[in-house]
Amino acid sequence: MMYAKVILNAGKEIAVKRLHPWIFSGAIARTEGNPTDGDVVEVFDKKLTYLATGHYYKGSIAVKIFSYSATEINEAFWLEKLSVAYQVRQKIVFQGGSGVVDCYRLIHGEGDGFPGLILDFYKGVVVFQAHTIGMWREKEKIVAGLKQIYGENLLAVYDKSKEALPDVFAKTVENLYLFTHSNTHSFAHSLIPHEVSENDNKFLIDWQTGQKTGFFLDQRDNRALLGQYAKGKKVLNSFCYSGGFSIYALKAGAELVHSVDVSKKAVDLVNQNVALNFGETDKHEAYAEDVMNYLKRNDQTYDLIILDPPAYAKNVAKRHNAVQGYKRLNVEGIKRLAKGGILFTFSCSQVVDRELFYNTVMSAALEVGRQVRVLHHLTQGADHPVNLFHPEGSYLKGLVLYVE
Repeated sequence: MMYAKVILNAGKEIAVKRLHPWIFSGAIARTEGNPTDGDVVEVFDKKLTYLATGHYYKGSIAVKIFSYSATEINEAFWLEKLSVAYQVRQKIVFQGGSGVVDCYRLIHGEGDGFPGLILDFYKGVVVFQAHTIGMWREKEKIVAGLKQIYGENLLAVYDKSKEALPDVFAKTVENLYLFTHSNTHSFAHSLIPHEVSENDNKFLIDWQTGQKTGFFLDQRDNRALLGQYAKGKKVLNSFCYSGGFSIYALKAGAELVHSVDVSKKAVDLVNQNVALNFGETDKHEAYAEDVMNYLKRNDQTYDLIILDPPAYAKNVAKRHNAVQGYKRLNVEGIKRLAKGGILFTFSCSQVVDRELFYNTVMSAALEVGRQVRVLHHLTQGADHPVNLFHPEGSYLKGLVLYVE
C-alpha cells in the first residue's frame, strides 16, 4: 500500500533516529500525497531516505510514530505489537499481595509503541480509549488482534474515546461497544458493575460512567506501599474516587479511614467497594465535599494522608496555576498531619515535572514550618511503561513524606 509522505528539513531526522516518537510541525519541509488528520504516513529525511511510519495530524505534533520499519499497516502489524505488549504484562510482578490481579493496562501509548492509545483490561473487558483520530481509526484492526490474544476470555471491548479525542473529532463519535461476546443488549448491560481483583482487594468498575476508563490502575503499587504504613493509623484519603487507597488501608488494619471526594457518585462507589470487601464497618466514613474545604474546616488530625488530585494543568500555559494549586493543597495536608505523620502526595500533571513538583511540596513544607523527610519517590505502575526515548510518558510522580 502507498502511503502519503512527510519529508523533513535537513537535520530534523536526528530526533527520529534517536527514536523519539513525535515529529513537530516545524520539522517538516513538505508533504506529498495530501495527508489528512489520522492518515498513515511515511517519514523521510531530506535525501528521501525512509525513517519511520506514523499517524499524521495538522497540529503542533504533526506525526506520532509507531513503526521504524517500512511495512503495511494491517491487522497482522497490530496483532504483533499487541502480542509483545501482552507478553510484557505476563512478565510484570504486580506488587502488594499474593492474590489475583485481573485488571491492568495492556497498552500505554508511546510506552508500548501505540502513541495516542490506551487499552485497559478489566477481567475480560478491554476499554479502548484513543486520544488521536489516527488510533481511533485503527480500532477494528486492534479489536481483531485482541480477539486473537484473549480468545474466549475476551468478554467485550468498549470504546470510550469521546472524552479523550480532540473536540473536532469527539463531537462526531459516541462511546459504544466495539465487541461483545454475546451480541445482545442484555449481555452488555449485565457487565456493569464489573467486579475485579487487585492484590486480594475487590473493586467495582463502571467504564461507561466512571472516571477515565473506570479505575486508576496506575496507582496499584503505591496503594500496596500504603498498606505497609496504614496499620493502626487514622487515614484520610482525599480525591478518593472509588476508594483504592481506602480499601488497602482498611485491609492493612487502619484504625479509621475517611474518604473525601467532591463527587457524590464517587462517594457512593467507595462505600460500595468498602461494603464489598468488609461488609458493615464503623472504621470508614465517606464525605462528598470539596477537598480543600474539608481540609480547611476540619481540625481533626490524621496519622496518614493521601493527596491524589486530578491533573491541575493540561498544558504548559496552565502550569503556574497548577503549581500554586499543588502548594495550597500540600500546605493544608501537612497542617492536618499528626506529629510523626505520613503524607502520600501526588501529581499526574505531565507538564509539572518531578523537580518542579518536589520543589512545590518543599515550598509548602517551608510555609507550614515543619521538618519533613522524604521516604519514597513514587511513579506509575510497571504496566504503564515509559519509552526510554520518550521521557514525556512519565506523568505520575509522588512523594512519601515523614512529617515531624
